[in-house]
Amino acid sequence: MSINYLLDENLPPLYKVQLLRRQSDLIVWMIGEPGVPPTGTLDPEILLWCEINNFILVTNNRSSMPVHLAEHLAQGHYIPGIFVLRPRAEIGQVLDDLILIALAGNENEYQDRIVHIPLS
Repeated sequence: MSINYLLDENLPPLYKVQLLRRQSDLIVWMIGEPGVPPTGTLDPEILLWCEINNFILVTNNRSSMPVHLAEHLAQGHYIPGIFVLRPRAEIGQVLDDLILIALAGNENEYQDRIVHIPLS
């Protein structure tokens, strides 16, 4: 598996717990944990961290993330991907899609894109 996830600090920790319970070999880190950006880190800095460390950001930030991504790309950077949770997304659907993407997705498939989860 080559897809790694960085969960936004505003997502409930239950997402990480359940992802690892269902698929223990996933690499799932959460903002604020050791080795990742601390809580309160600005989104542009998080995007840089994801680029350097090859992590897809999973967030519920639907409003400003498209602006931050556009600025990031305009500066000549890239991002492995950003997954934005749809409003009222059920956790089970989100988990299923994240696991499916990790198992079947190509690591470059989501580069420089925002994808809304669940996929359908």
